[in-house]
Amino acid sequence: MNPKLATVAIIALLALMLGQRFFHSVPKGHVGVADLFGEVQDKSYPEGLNLVNPLYSWTDLDARQDSLKITQLEMPTRDQLLSKVDLSIQWRIDKSKAPQIVRETGDKDRMIQVHLRPKARSLVRELGTKIERAEDLFKDEVRDRLADELSTKLAEYVAPKGIIVDSVLLRNINLPPVLAEAIGRKKEREQEVERQRAELERVKLEQEQQVAQAEASRRASEEDAKRLRILAEAKAYEIATINKAASGNPAYIQLQSLEALKKMAEDPAAKLYFLNSDSPSPLPLMNIGDPVVKGR
Repeated sequence: MNPKLATVAIIALLALMLGQRFFHSVPKGHVGVADLFGEVQDKSYPEGLNLVNPLYSWTDLDARQDSLKITQLEMPTRDQLLSKVDLSIQWRIDKSKAPQIVRETGDKDRMIQVHLRPKARSLVRELGTKIERAEDLFKDEVRDRLADELSTKLAEYVAPKGIIVDSVLLRNINLPPVLAEAIGRKKEREQEVERQRAELERVKLEQEQQVAQAEASRRASEEDAKRLRILAEAKAYEIATINKAASGNPAYIQLQSLEALKKMAEDPAAKLYFLNSDSPSPLPLMNIGDPVVKGR
């Protein structure tokens, strides 16, 4: 075979075999890291199609946000009680440190095992010792402060490792059984006190309503008595005025007698009788006030 033809054939065969290796497609949301015969390259490759050395081997790291849930982490507090907490860590890798991650740690699973989980466990124990009592973990301000400190300290520790921590959330807190029972009893007592307080408020309200009703009745009675007194005084004044007028004016009595006769005359069945022929009036009533004639 012609040597030139053999060379061309070999080159064509190599181009056919290695043609695809001149390109590397990094998946969406990932970052590519190349190594040449075990030596990690310092350059990282973005998602998409990249023209590369065909001899490279590849590690594609998922750079999307991830969530790590760690349960039942022990947290000792200053009162020497041991609580347990559940964490949810929102994190992602730092794309700019992808070659370092592959070189020093490996993939994302090893980042969790080597960096995130051990440090989270250590921080929970460390920060727990700053809490005076385990029951303080029920306070919103204590939980918020604990979550903030966990997020800050964990982010500071893992940032040089190529990990970005976005947040740390406290999902659940389990207090020691003896403390949980004590808190349960305390809540029962507080609820009982609240019930008793509500009952006292109800009784107090009823008593106030009864007092108000009694006061209203008393005022009504006073008003009735006042009204009757005024009417009695008016009637007494009327009688006194009539008596005064009658005692000093005989004509007034005669006038009243005429009024009485007038009323009697309005009745068809009424009859008037004169006592004697000498009486100027049909009834002795009309003679009231006249001087008495002696000798008759």
